[in-house]
Amino acid sequence: MEKHLICLDLDGTLLTDDKEISPYTKQVINTLQKQGHELMISTGRPYRASEPYYTELGMDTPIVNFNGAFVHHPNDFNFRTVHEELDLGVAIEIARRVPDLNIQNVIAEIKDTVYLHYHDAVLFDAFSMGEPVIKVGELTQTMEEGPTTILIQAEEKEIPTIRQELDDLFAEAIEHRRWGAPYPVLEIIKKGINKAVGVDYARGYLNIDPKNTIAFGDEDNDTEMLEYVAHGVAMDNAIDDIKNVADHVTDSNNKDGIGKFLADYFSLKI
Repeated sequence: MEKHLICLDLDGTLLTDDKEISPYTKQVINTLQKQGHELMISTGRPYRASEPYYTELGMDTPIVNFNGAFVHHPNDFNFRTVHEELDLGVAIEIARRVPDLNIQNVIAEIKDTVYLHYHDAVLFDAFSMGEPVIKVGELTQTMEEGPTTILIQAEEKEIPTIRQELDDLFAEAIEHRRWGAPYPVLEIIKKGINKAVGVDYARGYLNIDPKNTIAFGDEDNDTEMLEYVAHGVAMDNAIDDIKNVADHVTDSNNKDGIGKFLADYFSLKI
């Protein structure tokens, strides 16, 4: 079979609810790697929070982080890294509107530096994976360059109003997407950036035919990626909007959905 590119979201997709890769799915992935297929992580997480899984799977491909805002190759220094930053002025203006929009907290990330608008012990621990530099304080004072991403934490009932306000104010500058587990937040990245953009860039580098592309996802931020590939696969635990744009629906992240789909697609006897 021709070489395929297989793109894996992490949370709610490749990872079980315990944040582990199940033995069966790992076995399927390793088998496909040995057959010469390219398997790649495409996640909203920063690299520091996805590197353990990249290493566990013995990957040697580019990785899409921050939902496409940061694309790099951990093992190839000749790979041209893509880093798309939000405009600093826009980021500061969003931070200024925190009290008006009933936002509980704002987190800005610039590669491996995390800025917390308000001190929050839970968020501090959640974003400490990979030992980033963490700065706490008014983002209008602490941010010195455009962030890779901004994450907004708010009560669920406030999210529609916040999203509408962001559209009214910054529609030409930003994209925003809803995250699920492990950190239910609203993510903001640069306009025109999404996982599909990152996957397309990596696909070109790997020289994979577009018809030989597969991607798995479960949340709002996987929409463009599943639409872009030839075979977009939603997990059974995915939100309805993702199932509606997907070409296929597989079992859940806790029941080897990825492993089962790939074993069937590639006729593996595992």
